Amino acid sequence: MDQNQRPTGILHSLGEEIIRIITPVSICMLLVVILVSILDVDSSDSSSFTTIATMAYTESTSDTEWDKFKGALLNSLVFVAVVTVVTFLLVLLFYFGCTKFLKYYMGFSAFLVLGFMGGEIALFLIQVFHIAIDCFTYVFLLFNFTIVGVLAVFMSKIPIFLTQSYMVIIGVLTAYWFTMLPEWTTWVLLVAMSLYDLAAVLLPVGPLRLLVELAISRDEDIPALVYEARPIIDPGNTSIVQRRVWRETANPESQTVSSQNPTTISNAEMGQGQVSELTAPLIEPLGENMAHEGIGLGSSGAIKLGLGDFIFYSVLVGRAAMYDFMTVYACYLAIVAGLGITLILLALYQKALPALPVSVLLGVLFYVLTRVFLEEFVVECSSNLLMF
Repeated sequence: MDQNQRPTGILHSLGEEIIRIITPVSICMLLVVILVSILDVDSSDSSSFTTIATMAYTESTSDTEWDKFKGALLNSLVFVAVVTVVTFLLVLLFYFGCTKFLKYYMGFSAFLVLGFMGGEIALFLIQVFHIAIDCFTYVFLLFNFTIVGVLAVFMSKIPIFLTQSYMVIIGVLTAYWFTMLPEWTTWVLLVAMSLYDLAAVLLPVGPLRLLVELAISRDEDIPALVYEARPIIDPGNTSIVQRRVWRETANPESQTVSSQNPTTISNAEMGQGQVSELTAPLIEPLGENMAHEGIGLGSSGAIKLGLGDFIFYSVLVGRAAMYDFMTVYACYLAIVAGLGITLILLALYQKALPALPVSVLLGVLFYVLTRVFLEEFVVECSSNLLMF
């Protein structure tokens, strides 16, 4: 075997690019934790505004734990139902080729998040740090910040670093507002969305699965808010070509076209010498309204992670930050471990898998275990002056 030949395993070929995904996710979670710590979010004040996630039940401090759980479950069912309807609508619009409308909607969503949510959070920070600024300067800066963000999301000729930065910012702003939901509603909603994501991808009639299959059959990217990590450019590494051909051979029609394309085959043979090695597995993109869930590949072979994962991961650690930072650390490790487990399952089964369920369910489990058991253990050790 040639010593210069590189191994073709997915963990080797995608390792550095996976780090490029974990890094922005970690930054997003860190910024949400910082915002929650600085602004001191009190979810008990959430009754002052109503969202889709609280329209069925408004949590009150006088309610019993059982009432809070039932109300949170009802809120989650309503939220998941709305998301399901909107996702099917997205599939329908994408099926009829309304790509421009979806892109305009994506830009409008970015405008609302950056202009309104970002503007109010900026006001909170100005009050906390006593920043001296007049209203005209504030509006001017906010307007420019929002317009640049919309262009970064909406246009394709914007530098990739700027687009990536704004994707993280949108994830931070949305996640922060989700942390203002009542506690029971937040936790039940996280679990409900994980189960929904699982069903929507694995069921034959799942909306996310239909959306992915439609995008692959057309060889298009789903128009949604996603973070894209550019592939590593390495002349000796043909993993990008492998993943590109995987998309083309994911359906019979594309496979016929791929087999008739001598350029694609010759490029692969130059790097590996065998066509059979062109089956690198991946996690396909999973769409959901403006929050695109899942880790996957675009039509160019670049790895993408939906903002839905950014948001719900950050909501989890943000809620943990309201308790203590030891819990935050445990939840963060659980989320990263969940991403790793998802990739291992991907390499084993070589089929589309959602990136949300394993990480969120592990994060919720670690939150409960840390809060119930680990904290009690640490407190007892500290009070008895035990060092280990």
